[in-house]
Amino acid sequence: ARYWDRFFRQRGQRPFEWYGAFPELCPVLHKYVRPRDKVLVVGCGSSELSEQMYDMGMCEDIVNIDVSDAVIRQMQERSRSKRPKMSYLLMDMLQMEFPDAHFQVVLDKGTLDAILTDEEEGTLAKVDKMFAEISRVLQVGGRYLCVSLAQAHVLKKAVKYFSHEGWVVRVHQVAGSRDNQQFVLPVFVYVMTKFRKIPGSAPQILEICPEEQDKPMRVESAEQLVAAVKDRQYYALLCSQLSKTPCGEQVSLDLCNKESGRPRYTLHVVDSPSMKPSRDNHFAIFIIPQGRETEWLFGTEEGRRQLATSAGFGRLVTVALHREQHYEGMAGIQAELSGKVMELAPPGLPARQQVPFLSVGGDIGVRTVRHCDTSPLSGEYVVEDVKGDGTCYFRRLVFLRNRNVVQSEARLLAPTPLPGQKKRRKDKRKPTPAEPSADIDKSYLCCEHHKAMVAGLCLLGGSDPLPGDNAGSGRLCGGLPLFVHDYFLQAHVAVVEIDPSMLEVATRWFGFSQGDRMRVHVSDGLDYVAKLAAEAQAQYDAIMFDVDSKDLTVGMSCPPPAFVEKPFLQKVKTILKPEGVFVLNLVCRDAQLKESVLATLREVFPLLYTRHIEGEVNEILFCQPSPEGRRDPRELGARARTLERALRQPGRPWDSSYVLADMLQAVKIL
Repeated sequence: ARYWDRFFRQRGQRPFEWYGAFPELCPVLHKYVRPRDKVLVVGCGSSELSEQMYDMGMCEDIVNIDVSDAVIRQMQERSRSKRPKMSYLLMDMLQMEFPDAHFQVVLDKGTLDAILTDEEEGTLAKVDKMFAEISRVLQVGGRYLCVSLAQAHVLKKAVKYFSHEGWVVRVHQVAGSRDNQQFVLPVFVYVMTKFRKIPGSAPQILEICPEEQDKPMRVESAEQLVAAVKDRQYYALLCSQLSKTPCGEQVSLDLCNKESGRPRYTLHVVDSPSMKPSRDNHFAIFIIPQGRETEWLFGTEEGRRQLATSAGFGRLVTVALHREQHYEGMAGIQAELSGKVMELAPPGLPARQQVPFLSVGGDIGVRTVRHCDTSPLSGEYVVEDVKGDGTCYFRRLVFLRNRNVVQSEARLLAPTPLPGQKKRRKDKRKPTPAEPSADIDKSYLCCEHHKAMVAGLCLLGGSDPLPGDNAGSGRLCGGLPLFVHDYFLQAHVAVVEIDPSMLEVATRWFGFSQGDRMRVHVSDGLDYVAKLAAEAQAQYDAIMFDVDSKDLTVGMSCPPPAFVEKPFLQKVKTILKPEGVFVLNLVCRDAQLKESVLATLREVFPLLYTRHIEGEVNEILFCQPSPEGRRDPRELGARARTLERALRQPGRPWDSSYVLADMLQAVKIL
């Protein structure tokens, strides 16, 4: 009490508002304070909150208490003549003199925050006493409204105490004024509604109301409620930082669906400090078409940086749309996001500046989910058709445990009518989700590393540019085994796939079929190679590994570490013909681990070529069992051109952008 007496004497007649101005608190208070309620304000200090509630007609029967005699006398003097129905009393809220169930509302503005400064035993005991007194003087159905900055230990203490007592706990975020914010952190109001505690009653009810919506969201535990508040505090800090200085690194955040709480938009904030500012190029929003968020331009930091530079804006916010959500076109997205993205505006944005929404072709793209299921090995996955540039459509397989990576992709051929067949309006019908909408273009290789892997087959010895036997492991739904089967007409292809669900997906949705020259072995690639090595030697002209790792904690996502251990690589060498080639897709971000893998490969294979895929982590390794097969770059180019001529036969489609010799220009010998 002596501390607060000294504080208020030094401050004089000036009101003290720690945080939470009345205009910001008013919308929340109106929901829970009725004109005829009897209201108790604990730790009132010199705040104008009670006076403003009285003057606005929100409520008149207001009792204010505080332990500071100086502030009580000051506030009595200030309101005696103007507010006759409101009173100020010198009283300790830990020992209140009011009878039980005397008030409908207890209002606390910063008092709990001021008391609960730590989690020492004495402090917690004092807070328990405060809560017990508030509970005693409140009627059943009454509300304890606590205005707070919601530090984690403060919120957790209040929630656990009152939910354990059987009260309903709801947390409101207060909408702050962006023009005049004393605190960067947002202000919250805890609303605890008193119910009689009944043994064995229904589970606790915990809810949060974000500032932009009225409908409360239910959460399951105090920990989830604290985490939800932390998310909003982090967002407020982020917005404050972005409004003051350009961000050196790209910032990403998810905006979630109000109903489900699941991510609806993923935003990346990209600043271009070198961009010369003008009135019209400060800020823009770029909507990534559905299904294209994994493309290099939109899905990588460097790609987004180039996009921002080419768009010509100092700050560009890219917006990715999620497959589980429904969107009402560009206009609907713009209406939904306009208010929120302005919170991410850069410093120096002119007042009332119109912020443009950009996209590719002016629309939000097309994404159609064809199939979704769960595999015991691969987890949840979806097969979806997405629209690319122009009129092209692509079919993609995505594992939802890593939803930003396209596991496999095929290009769809537009359906063509039979000769002499005319389209009739009544024949037009949309394909059902159970059937593919078009045939698969088997000439399409979706990945640069797949193109490099095929180009590497020109390393095979002998004069015949087309190999006879080929084994592959991994990514059955991708175009690589189909391409090898359809273009290397003498090849017999053995594909190894560990997940039987993927064989079904590949057959049903990606045009895959087995035959005399293409067989699938559902097996672990490690076991299959070991079995072949034990049975016979020198069986294959080419062996190709494109196997992703399920262990995301390792710095190598392709292949799993066991596939590049020396004993296993020796088995691979055993089943490879002396003039054959082993092709490996290596994706390794750990430099030390990568050097170790390369050293092991050199121990087993005397001749090792490498081709780094530009703009990606992928590195394609071409390994040969004999150093005599070494070829210089000029010879490699000639062999690649010979192989391409053999593959490009009349009547067979060919992707004109795919030049085998170009894929080998950057090959190095290790």
